[in-house]
Amino acid sequence: MALDLLNAQLLRALASRFARLVLLLAAVAAASFALMAASPVDPIDAYVGGDIAAIGPEQRAQIAERWGLNDPPLERFATWLSHVARGDLGHSHTFNQPVAAVIAGKFLTSLALMAVAWCLSGVIGFVLGLVAGVRRGRWADRVITWWAYTLASAPTFWVGLLLLYVFSVSLQWTPICCAVPVGTVASEVGLLDRLHHLLLPALTLSLVGIAPVTLHTRQAVTVAMASDYVAFARAQGERTLGLVIHRVLRNAAGPALLLQFSSLGELFGGSVLAEQVFSYPGLGAATTAAALGQDVPLLLAIALFTTVFVYVGNQVGDVLHAWLDPRIRRLKEVR
Repeated sequence: MALDLLNAQLLRALASRFARLVLLLAAVAAASFALMAASPVDPIDAYVGGDIAAIGPEQRAQIAERWGLNDPPLERFATWLSHVARGDLGHSHTFNQPVAAVIAGKFLTSLALMAVAWCLSGVIGFVLGLVAGVRRGRWADRVITWWAYTLASAPTFWVGLLLLYVFSVSLQWTPICCAVPVGTVASEVGLLDRLHHLLLPALTLSLVGIAPVTLHTRQAVTVAMASDYVAFARAQGERTLGLVIHRVLRNAAGPALLLQFSSLGELFGGSVLAEQVFSYPGLGAATTAAALGQDVPLLLAIALFTTVFVYVGNQVGDVLHAWLDPRIRRLKEVR
């Protein structure tokens, strides 16, 4: 009986979250299509580029007819939506491939970059926030807090350009661009070469994400260290290291984990800039190329894919936060 009740609650929760995702996707699709339909950039001019003078009115008309540009916006949106409902995301004229194939290929490249940066920023930010919170008011706290505020105000592209100049141009320790050596087939490149090319873009992306985790963890640790239960344990003779491990660590991990998962949207936005700086051929670079070429099917599909990616990340963070903090779990049960 109890198991059936638990399964029913779980199914209701999953159905509720899925319904929210569907509504969110519908809103994102409508807003994205409206923005692209209102764009002042002519998609045919953006597609042809510098060869615009070489095509005549008949060729322009043929392209417009093929892309459905002569149809009203609502009709185009309904047509695109019906294709998406059947699993057809369209064809990308920028890459001359099906949109699904472009996203699958580019996302795998970006996934390695974002995963390394996400793990680095989470681990380093949490450790620094822990040290700053425990050593609050001392020199270590002041240095870490100053460094975190400096990083928080530094744009991703600026950090990337700075690291590129120092490590690639001046010291020549890392490659200047790309995911594999220039002129080499990707399938023939080994793991070490791939990691060598991944190092600097991932470091750039992680540096920007360290600051919020550090500052939030510092605040959570400060609150926990000032609590009554820590004061009671300290009065019982427990040392600082024991207090941190047994009383503070878990309380500080929940908010940091939630923040880390909720920052997936910012991580993707940062990857767009980092991939541009390092000419890294991931989904961020594909987004820029699609925007410059007015590749509407690819842009809409990337918007939907990013929405699902960020939403799932937020939900996973929400579940893990409730698992780490029983107070959050009890609050949700009451609701």
